[in-house]
Order: sequence, then structure tokens, then C-alpha cells
Amino acid sequence: MASNHRRPSSQGRRRAPTRKRFRLGRFLFRSALVLVVAVGGIMALYGAHLDRVVRDKFEGQRWALPARVYARPLELYAGQRLKPDELQAELERLNYHAAAKPTVPGYFHREGDSFRVKTRAFRFWDGREPDRFLEVTFEDGKVSGLHELESDRPDPALVRLDAMLIASIYPTHNEDRVLVRRKEIPDLLVNTLMAVEDRNFYRHMGVDPRGIIRAAVSNLQAGAVVEGASTLTQQLVKNFYLNADRTFERKIKEAYMALLLEYRYSKDEILEAYANEIYLGQDGSRAIHGFGLASAFYFNLPLSELDAAKTALLVGLVQAPSSLDPRRHPEAAEKRRDLVLDLMVRDGVIEPEVAAQAKTEPLGLQEGGGRPTGAYPHFITLVRRQLQRDYRDEDLRSEGLNIFTTLDPQVQATAETALPTRLAALEKQRGMKSGTLETAAVVTSVNQGEVLAVAGGRESGYAGFNRALDAVRSIGSLVKPAVYLTALSQPNRYTLTTSIQDRPVSLPDGNKRWEPKNYNHKVYGAVPLYSALVRSLNLATVNLGLSVGVGKVADTLYSMGVQRKIRKVPSLLLGSVSMSPLEVAQMYQTIAAGGYRAPLRAIREVVDAQGRPLNRYPLAVEAVVDPKAAYLTTWAMQRVVTQGTAKWLGGKLPEGMTMAGKTGTTDDMRDSWFAGFSGDKVAVVWVGRDDYKPMGLSGGTGALRVWGELMLAMENEPLPSDPPDGVTLTSACGQSKVPYIGGSASKGCGGSGGSRGSTASKASKPAVSGEERVAQTREETPEPREASPEPKPKPKPPANSENHFMSDFYN
Repeated sequence: MASNHRRPSSQGRRRAPTRKRFRLGRFLFRSALVLVVAVGGIMALYGAHLDRVVRDKFEGQRWALPARVYARPLELYAGQRLKPDELQAELERLNYHAAAKPTVPGYFHREGDSFRVKTRAFRFWDGREPDRFLEVTFEDGKVSGLHELESDRPDPALVRLDAMLIASIYPTHNEDRVLVRRKEIPDLLVNTLMAVEDRNFYRHMGVDPRGIIRAAVSNLQAGAVVEGASTLTQQLVKNFYLNADRTFERKIKEAYMALLLEYRYSKDEILEAYANEIYLGQDGSRAIHGFGLASAFYFNLPLSELDAAKTALLVGLVQAPSSLDPRRHPEAAEKRRDLVLDLMVRDGVIEPEVAAQAKTEPLGLQEGGGRPTGAYPHFITLVRRQLQRDYRDEDLRSEGLNIFTTLDPQVQATAETALPTRLAALEKQRGMKSGTLETAAVVTSVNQGEVLAVAGGRESGYAGFNRALDAVRSIGSLVKPAVYLTALSQPNRYTLTTSIQDRPVSLPDGNKRWEPKNYNHKVYGAVPLYSALVRSLNLATVNLGLSVGVGKVADTLYSMGVQRKIRKVPSLLLGSVSMSPLEVAQMYQTIAAGGYRAPLRAIREVVDAQGRPLNRYPLAVEAVVDPKAAYLTTWAMQRVVTQGTAKWLGGKLPEGMTMAGKTGTTDDMRDSWFAGFSGDKVAVVWVGRDDYKPMGLSGGTGALRVWGELMLAMENEPLPSDPPDGVTLTSACGQSKVPYIGGSASKGCGGSGGSRGSTASKASKPAVSGEERVAQTREETPEPREASPEPKPKPKPPANSENHFMSDFYN
């Protein structure tokens, strides 16, 4: 009997597993697709995050840049007072090199009094000074000619040399760099970088697989690392955004960001960032970043002046700046340099003979290169105090400001030589222990009120206590010109020949009486007004000051630029007020400028990292004293130098040179001062001891000698000889020419009616031999200190406080 039951066919049995596999495959495909989409989404989101990171830093402030502080640039023009040796000294300070034939910027050739100089281009606050090939000639201590060679341009009327870097204000982490633009990177450096680090830089998109393989082969063949596997873009990403951790995650992130960087920015932008970011060494706590700074640090040269050997050394450092440091590991650095030179030949960057010559050259390192001189800490203190009025500290440490100051390196160098030399001589003459005396000096320009030099001690390069700014000492007779200026501002009452009384004074002072005396305890009776100042007579000065009013004398001091509070007491007339040398310089600048006060300034301009002016510090001149009275006071102070307490200086002046000044000495000869001026410079010198002990030096035997050593070593203009309108010269009082306001000489010249101890002369002879002997031998009359101590001063706001910064010192 047949059965209806049928067994499943083999085809049916095969279809079931196939469907199962199909469903599994579809599931896996869908899962993989979801995974890919998810991973892609995550990568896209991550990429968007990285893209923001890349753009935010690359398009924002890339680096915290230090502020750079520059000295004044030397200006050359026909007729300028300048000696050939001074020009050579300036060129050497700027690291110009002597050469038989200057062919590139930064080199010069001197033949007698003629120079040929290839100047460097430099960007100032008012534009860019181009590089030039100049011929500079001299005659009789002046620039006689200024010619531009090998150029179709006409001879320039004025040329500024590049400004000398004197200080930097570093970021907190001490990272330093000198920014260079792409166009400022020499082709030699770019091509060498390509040969050593990234031969396909201009062809890849941030990652170069073929370059990795090629570098591996080259390194295996050489038996050493001669080529890098990472592209320049990857190196930039690692240094700019990431860290140096050798992890797979970091390498993937590096590659991803390199692709994004290449997508967003041009090759030149990436190369410029790389050239400024790359780490190339360490200078103590200061990290050297970028080829611009590295060139200065290792060779003391701008990047544009590097030859093949020096270029090869810098590019070779990219691999391992620490182990290849040419100062610590010169042999390793030289070996690496020579290897780079071979790669330069391989890729046609230089010719074989150039490489062969370069290999014979020394490394060419220069000590101290790239670091600001650091020789002017006292002047930089002054600059920083002015900057802190206008800028936040973080701006100074991160915004890359360029600060152009008024420092004159020639004047500063003269001060740094003169002060310790003369102090040592004074100590030897007086039998003092070496190092007993200290000093401070400030030199300013007359008309511009620019601070040219600051010495805060006998060791000018030592960043210690700044006596020029912070040593506030009694000024003694330096206050007297203000007394006489106040009187001469009243021409209806006083002239230079007005007879004033040198007679005893006794005034109540608390529970006792104030009774000042002349140095020799003599009294001279009636004396001409100018003679009292020339001979620094205390009693005559006090009587004159009481007559015009102590308050008016204080007002004159404020007008002259004094910022601190002044006690309006009679002892003010003999210098009981205390000031710093900088404050005294402001006082005397006003007299020297004919009654026009120019608030002292240490900064000319501030520009940002792109060269755009940020803050101007213009010359702000204000007429504060009658120019006629200022001229009469200067005339008398000129006689202080030729006839009075500073007669030693008068005997040292070269023919045709005229100067004016005043000595100052405090009680027991604790402080020795001299403040004076030529036609173009004001200088103030203080000498004393930090422990306030007497030193036995008056103003004439101490500070005056230091002042003379300083000022006589510099070029100076004589005092103006023409009086201002309203002043006439008339013969009077034994003087061939005495200036009078309005021509009136009606006042007397002093008489013989002195009181006890008087040795006064007749009216026709205002100074007897005894008085002259006092002036010539003693040099100065010390002034008694005020009986009670002066309270802590509080500044009086200046008339134009936005341009004046000394008031900030005493808040």
C-alpha cells in the first residue's frame, strides 16, 4: 500500500540556512552601517570641536609676546655734532660688523674719518626706515656728508639707524620670541627646512604617507635620524596645540588637526606660524622660540644676515634643541650642521663648494645674543613706572608692545664710566675705604625734557636700590636759584645788582630759635643780589626769601615741577626740602629752558606688535616762569661756574663753552650736590653715603667733580648768548655786561655797611679778596637742616598730569 507521506527535498533543506545567513548578513550590514554612521558622526563632531580649537588659537592671539624696550635711534644728518669714534661705538653697540666691503645689512667699513655702512631696515612708530648703503664723512667733529650709494634715490637729509633693544618684559612663563613675517624669512632658511624636515611641504595636505616611508628609508641608510617623518604642519600642531606625549591617541589627533589646519589656511600662513613657534633652545629660565629669536640668541644677528653654515645649524637644532645645544654640546651640533649641509646639497639648495667651505667654519656663536643688554636697570625702572600708569601689567607681558624710549646709549655709557672713576679718585684723595661713597645722576635734554641717562648708583648695571629715583635727600643750596628766580620775577623791586642785606636772622622755631649762619660765621652787610647767589651766602638768601615771601618761593618750586608737598617754613630757603635727583633735574630743566617746563619723560612712543601707534607721549611744554627772570637767574648761575662756588668747573670748560649750575651741601657734609646745564643738557649729580654719615665733601669738592667728569666727556652746546625780548645788557657793578629787564639799573650794587664781622667791599667792588678766597677754597656753604623732621610727602598734582609721571612715585 502506497504511502502519501513525502520527505522534504534537499533543496528545501538548503534554503532555510541560506535565509538565516541572509538575515544575519543584513543585520551585520545594518549594524556596521549604524556603527559607521555613529563613528562618522562622532568623528564629525570631534572634527568640528578640533576645527574650533584650530581656528580659535590660529586666528586669535597666538602667543604671549613680551614687551620690547628700545633706546633712542641715532639720527644722522649733515652738520650733526658727532665724532667718528662715537659713530663706530654706536654701530658696535648695534652689533654691526667691520668688513672690507660691506655687502649686506649689518656691516660697515671705516677708513679714517669716512664710513661706508649697510644699514638695517627697521620699523619705527612713524613708518619703516629702509636699509641703505651709506657713506658718512666727518670734519671738525661734525657729520660733513651723508650720501646714499648704489641707489637712484637722492641723498637723504636724515637717516635713523635701527634702535637698540635694551630690555624685555617677559610673559609669566618666560617664553620669548621675535616675530617674523613670511616675507622676512629668507629663502635659504625655507629651502633648508624643506630639505631636512618636509620635502613635500608644498604638495601634501598636512600628512604625507610617502614622506614617512621615504624618511624611514633615508634614516635606515644613514644609520641615524637625518629626516623627520612628521610634516611641518604636524610639527606645528604638536608644538602649538598638543604636548609631546608619544601615544597613538595623540598621533591620531595630530594628524586630524594637521588636515584641518591645511584645509583652513595657506601654506605661507602655516610656515610663518611654524617659524615663530618652533622651540630652539633655552637661555636660563627663558625659552627660545622661533628662528627670529634663535638667530639673535646664537649669533647676535638678524635672520636676514645668516649664511649657509649658520642656517644649517639652526635648522639642525629642530630635531633636538637640548642634546644639540651648540654651547653645551658643540661637537654634536657641528656634526648635525654638517649633515644638514649635505642635505642642502642633495636638494640643490646650495652648491657643493659652498657646503665644503661652510663645514670649515666655526659655529660662530656670540655670547649674550638675543638678550637685551640688561645694562640699564635704573633707566628701565623709570620706564616701567611710567608704563604702569597707562598699561596693565598683563598687557606688558603678553601683547608684544614695542616701547621706544629716550635713553641715549652714548650719554649712558659716559655716565657709567665717569661716576665710578671719579668716586674712586675722591675716595683715594680723602683716604676713604674703597666703596664708601655712593652716587646718583640724571641727564636730560633741555628743550624736550627727555631723560637721556639714569645712574642709580656707582655700579650702573646693578639692579639694586635706585638712588636717582628713590634716594630722597635734603637738597641744600640747590634750592637757592628758586629764591632768586622768585625775586627777579618782580623787576620793579629786584634786579641782579639790587643791594640786599647779608645780616643775622633769628626766628622762633618751637621752643628754640632758628639762627642760620654763613659758613665762615661772617656777615657781609649789603651785597649785590647776583653776588649773593654766586657766593651762596646763606644770610643774604634768607633775608631775600623772607622779603619776597616763603609762600611765593614754594609756589615757584611747584611751577618748576616739584611734585611733593613743601613745608612753607623759613628753613625752606636754605634747602630743608628733600628731593630725589630726578626731581631736582625737573627743577633745573625749567630754568635751563628759559622758564618753559617740559615734564620729564622716558618714553617717546608705544606701538603694538603690528607697528600701530597705541599711545603717544608728546612733548608738552608750558610757560611757568617769566623767561626774562629765568635768563637773569641763568646769568647769575653762569657766574657761579666762572667766579663762585663752582669755579673749578669754569677752569675746565673748553674755549667757547658756557655752562651754569649750583652747588649744594647739607649739614655736616652728609650730601654733596651739583645741578647744572649747558645749552642742550641738564645734569644732576648727588654724592653721599647710604648710612647718612658725614663724608667731608661739599658740593664743590664732591658732586661737582663727578658732574664735570660726566659733562665734559660729552658734546655740549653752549648756553644761548642772546637775551630774550625785554632784557638789555648794561655795564654795572664792575661787570662789563649785566642784563636788566627793561634796561633799568637803578638799584645799587651793595655797600660797606655790614654789621659785626663784616668784610664787605665798596659798592664798586662787590666781592673782596676774603670773600673770593672763601668761594674758591671752601667751594660751598653747608646749610643747616630744619630742626624738625619733614613729614612724609604727599604729591601735588601737576598742571598737566597726563604727561607727567613723577607724581606717581610718591602716592
